[in-house]
Amino acid sequence: MPLQSSDKPVRKKSRWRRFLLALTGLALLLLICVGALLGYLYRKDLPPIPEDARSRLIDSRGNVIAVFSADGRSHDPVGLKDISPLLIQATLAVEDRKFYEHTGFNLKSMGRAVLVNLENGSRAQGASTLTQQLARNLYLSHEKTWTRKVKEAVYTMQLEMKYSKDEILRMYLNEIYYGHGAYGIEAASRMYFGKSAASLDLAESALLAGIPKGPTYYSPYTHPDNAKKRQKIILSSMAEMGEITQAEADRAAGEALALKPREAQTASLPASYFRDYVGAAAAKLLGISTEELELEGLSVYTTLDPDMQQAAEAAVAQGMAGAGGLETALVSIDPRTGYIKAMVGGVNYRANQFNHALATTRQPGSSFKPIMYLAALSEKEMTGLSVFNSQPTLFHYDNNRKTYQPRNFGDKYLGEINMRQAIAASDNIYAVNTIMKVGPDKVIETARKMGIVSPLSNVPSLALGTSPVSPLEMAGAFSVIASGGVKMPTTAILKIVDAKGNVLYEAPGTAGESVVSPAAAYVLTRLMEGVFETGGTGNRVASLIKRPVAGKTGTTDTDAWMVGFTPELSTAVWVGYDKGRDITATEGRRAAPIFAQYTEQALANVPPKIFPIPDGVVSVYINPESGKLATAACPNKVLETFISGTEPTAYCNLHGNGKEAEQAAGTGARKGSSGEDHTWWSDIKRWWLN
Repeated sequence: MPLQSSDKPVRKKSRWRRFLLALTGLALLLLICVGALLGYLYRKDLPPIPEDARSRLIDSRGNVIAVFSADGRSHDPVGLKDISPLLIQATLAVEDRKFYEHTGFNLKSMGRAVLVNLENGSRAQGASTLTQQLARNLYLSHEKTWTRKVKEAVYTMQLEMKYSKDEILRMYLNEIYYGHGAYGIEAASRMYFGKSAASLDLAESALLAGIPKGPTYYSPYTHPDNAKKRQKIILSSMAEMGEITQAEADRAAGEALALKPREAQTASLPASYFRDYVGAAAAKLLGISTEELELEGLSVYTTLDPDMQQAAEAAVAQGMAGAGGLETALVSIDPRTGYIKAMVGGVNYRANQFNHALATTRQPGSSFKPIMYLAALSEKEMTGLSVFNSQPTLFHYDNNRKTYQPRNFGDKYLGEINMRQAIAASDNIYAVNTIMKVGPDKVIETARKMGIVSPLSNVPSLALGTSPVSPLEMAGAFSVIASGGVKMPTTAILKIVDAKGNVLYEAPGTAGESVVSPAAAYVLTRLMEGVFETGGTGNRVASLIKRPVAGKTGTTDTDAWMVGFTPELSTAVWVGYDKGRDITATEGRRAAPIFAQYTEQALANVPPKIFPIPDGVVSVYINPESGKLATAACPNKVLETFISGTEPTAYCNLHGNGKEAEQAAGTGARKGSSGEDHTWWSDIKRWWLN
């Protein structure tokens, strides 16, 4: 019996020894696993930092002007030395007081958050450090799932291993979202206060530091009271930590903040609409999604001219000032190459990312008429002297089964007029007479050759631009007229290069395709120049343009257009509302000044050029009253251009008779023939004197 009782302590000690050995072994195994994990994470590369890996848009001069991003972020990272110390202190005070002490996780805060979440039965509360927030913003979504939390923890550990605290703080301040499209403190500082992050004072710093917690809820633009309350909380925290005195906190809380007006925010997002357009096009060319494109580290070389883009944005900003909900679009193409040189898709990208330059739901109105007149001239069925009677007219079509009765604007009818007068005055009756003579099918055929791909209705009202067409299509079509009938492929992307320098895509070289007669294009150009002369619908902006220009206005109940060209640029400007709201007469007059200001500024360093005269045209002096060749006896004569063989042959007899008139005229009436010095000299003198 004594022996049996003495065995019990031995067995008990043996069990405890085995338990301790197992526990020690388990602890060692855990330490080995943790060490192995940490070693693996240390050796394993982090995904590329998005700002470093994000694909870039490069302009025609080789400069990076934007990065591709669905959120429209501006790209202006700065170093810690370029950020106000007050902003850094305010951020740490409200987001992560122990930032320089912890290794990526604040265990005390995490424990408190776990208790709250278990009590609520959800994952409603977090306790993220700056490093965790950075990991989430760089690599993860913001969904509240356990899977995302695990990934976040892994990335947090890697960030802490591979970067110093200052580097993590710098990346955080350059990555975090401050609302209204501003990512990073530099972009936020310039957007809200119009100054650099280095220049922020205490009140401004505390306000900005409070926004990332809820960029919408704490926006000083949309919820100024919420923003101000949070600013005061941050100032109190800074005082509590000893970063500032309570007196300094009180003064900053009472400071009136000079926020930059919201309408001035677009300046920090150059070429945003063009960037989105190119991003979608590049992704399609490479067979990848736009999301994949963003982080491929590609360099997308484009046709965008930075000076012309700046001129476009300035013209839109000035022309649309105080426009309310009115929208606009401007797209400009070099007719000699087909290169898109500038694109603005709306008034304010931050407020509306829809690119109106690509919208195929807007009626071009009378700006479509030149396409129809080009068809008429190309078929040689009409000339600039062809006459129709501008009066109320009921047109019959579809084998007389249907009728159409257009009206002129303001019910103003001009009687018998020719094509030049009709284009200048934008006469609707003349236009419908023309399409009835030429046929809608011929007009549609011509439009297709010029690059119009939108559906076009085979009806008389097509003459008045009732079939919707995008501004990009209109600029491309008018570039065919400007280039003497040559259609160049509309091009935005020249080359795509990957991060290793490999060329993934290069635009094919092309000499273009002659789709309409050069002579017909030139004759139409001369007629369209009349739009900017006395009596023309564009005359009110003619004084703003100091160079030869041709174009056409267009107005419907909901849309206003100005589409025109010089030898170097073909530009379409549209103005209207998004939701089918009618425009007023005043609102409709915004398009032409935008076109004029842009054209003149974009070509400010380009000497004025006349439109080159092709073979196959002849210029003759005619009497405007009779429409016949002018004689020496005619008191008034004008130089008119025709496709060779379509010019008038009869002499005016209003101021003479028969042979006498012809003899008096001699050969002077025909000195404008193509290829003779007189035509060139007349053009030069005309533009010099103007």
